Amino acid sequence: MSEKASIKILFGQVIRKIRVSKEISQEELGYLCGLHRTYISDIERGTRNVSLDNIEKIAKALGVPPKNLLDFSILSNKEKDLLE
Repeated sequence: MSEKASIKILFGQVIRKIRVSKEISQEELGYLCGLHRTYISDIERGTRNVSLDNIEKIAKALGVPPKNLLDFSILSNKEKDLLE
């Protein structure tokens, strides 16, 4: 039986999915939104609790509305599973 991923992990997976679809590296995304690459990596791994200000910066850098970063429906069921 699998455990569902936390909201931080799901959020990070959405960021990664959008970033990769736009062919942007973590380093480039960090530069575009004024955040360090390791901070972006931490977000994508679900280890950061991201502020609303940083959500807005990331959304602008990715060219999407902030609400899209919380749209977990773009993830497959497999991506939503944390552990099997």
